[in-house]
Amino acid sequence: MDIAVKICGLREPAHVVAAAEAGARYVGFVFFSRSPRHLGLADAAALALGVPEGIAKVALTVNATNEELDAITEAVPLDMLQLHGSESPERVAEVRSRYGLPVMKAVGVAEPADLAALDLYQTVADQILVDAKPPKGAVLPGGNGLAFDWRLMLGRVWRRPWMLAGGLTPDNVALAIRSTNARQVDVSSGVETAPGVKDEALIRAFCKAALE
Repeated sequence: MDIAVKICGLREPAHVVAAAEAGARYVGFVFFSRSPRHLGLADAAALALGVPEGIAKVALTVNATNEELDAITEAVPLDMLQLHGSESPERVAEVRSRYGLPVMKAVGVAEPADLAALDLYQTVADQILVDAKPPKGAVLPGGNGLAFDWRLMLGRVWRRPWMLAGGLTPDNVALAIRSTNARQVDVSSGVETAPGVKDEALIRAFCKAALE
């Protein structure tokens, strides 16, 4: 079973190296000032330049304006944009057209009714990130270390590739893959020792658990 792993919220060159060596296919850089994983443009550009060829560099943004996306895409060599806010389908289509990059749209899930949004966004995005819906009043739209009921994904088929996120850790990612038939998984807080502080051993352990 071919599984693709995304390690998101990277901030240190050593962690990029650890992710690449462990077999990750995507690395994510966060451009959201309220996140402990936020990167400035210069730091992100330096990290992106150190990513080995063949690993997709993803920029996570939250309701970013065109001006903000212009600055990010001009400064940082990227392979994909991840929209993790309340962007409408029309906005997703606009971003995809404007920047000529594949777009991954994050959709929060907590109950069956939330799945309808997946059907909607798959018509305009290149990929869908199925994440746990943040709790009411949460500062961050993702990276909260919360999982949703994976049984909601059973038997679901979408035309676009999708990625499972939300509360994944080295201890539960194998079960999550078996429970949902996910072929792609995303982790951020699950490989940290503190908010925004990645751990090389946890990155390697997560990839090992997901890929074996």
